[in-house]
Amino acid sequence: MRRHRRSLASIVLGWTPAARLLVQAAMAALSLWIGVQFYLWVRFFEQGGQGISPDHPAGVEGWLPIAGLMNLKSWLVTGHIPLIHPAAAILLAAFLIVSLVLKKAFCSWICPIGALSEMLWRLGLVWTGEPLRLPRWLDWPLRSVKYLLLAFFAVIILSMSTESIDAFMATPYGLLADVKMLNFFRFITPTTAAVILGLIVASLVIRNVWCRYLCPYGALMGLISLASPFAIRRNPKSCIGCSRCAQACPAFLPVDRQKRISSPECTACLSCVAACPVANTLTFSTPGRRGARCLALGARTIGIAIVVFLFGVVTIARITGHWETELPDQVYRDLILKAAHLKHPGM
Repeated sequence: MRRHRRSLASIVLGWTPAARLLVQAAMAALSLWIGVQFYLWVRFFEQGGQGISPDHPAGVEGWLPIAGLMNLKSWLVTGHIPLIHPAAAILLAAFLIVSLVLKKAFCSWICPIGALSEMLWRLGLVWTGEPLRLPRWLDWPLRSVKYLLLAFFAVIILSMSTESIDAFMATPYGLLADVKMLNFFRFITPTTAAVILGLIVASLVIRNVWCRYLCPYGALMGLISLASPFAIRRNPKSCIGCSRCAQACPAFLPVDRQKRISSPECTACLSCVAACPVANTLTFSTPGRRGARCLALGARTIGIAIVVFLFGVVTIARITGHWETELPDQVYRDLILKAAHLKHPGM
């Protein structure tokens, strides 16, 4: 029985570094806590909003990628952080900086959906033995879907003026974008439920279906990560050709055949580094040039850097007054009761 438990743990956890598991668990717990806080805040106003309202957790705006992109554009053009849903822009900017420095670490270290997707396909290994790998002629076109979705949203947002963005955010729908997002899942339709169930089932047999093929947010992080100075680098002189690194890679990248992994699919999960049996053959590092030593980061350092950076960004945003949407409770009291009937201004 003990041997079976170790084998099962090995299958489920794979070569995931302990530091990444801790950060993933912390981010998932934080997201759950914010979600519960937000639900209680919405229910307070739905029930009449009498007395002192609970705190509104602005961190929920991290789940508003479209609002984040719109507000980030407005911020970059005007130089001023928008007053409505400022946390959406702040968090998106922070996630982009993480991707710029640490490859697409947002997806494998921070995003709860990424952690859930990874957990599902690893659980699927218990029954299937190995994940289904789609043929190259199908995998590549499907991978392009997330970039097409990103392009769709980017074209719309780039075509909007800052005035139209601010005007949209000031509409009842814009003010309650976070509430509408919550209600989308609270009052889920049969079609949406079927799609989500289909994604869950597919994730059990195919690695990271949502992240690999459909997530435009991850596509954006991947494109930004191409400018990162860090990358997985392989020393061919000490490599023994065991291919464990390629087998451990969730993205099926040919780590065992390349000196440097430059793909936007690399999430800096460090599974390949953990799987390598020869020390310092695989590193997550900067290039060494003109005799200068490269800078290599381990999982623990990456985890600490991500946590400290995000905590610092949120703290600074709070101190400078660029975190919360400052609206009177009476506005929310009036609007939240009408949330179910609010339509997108463009509809």
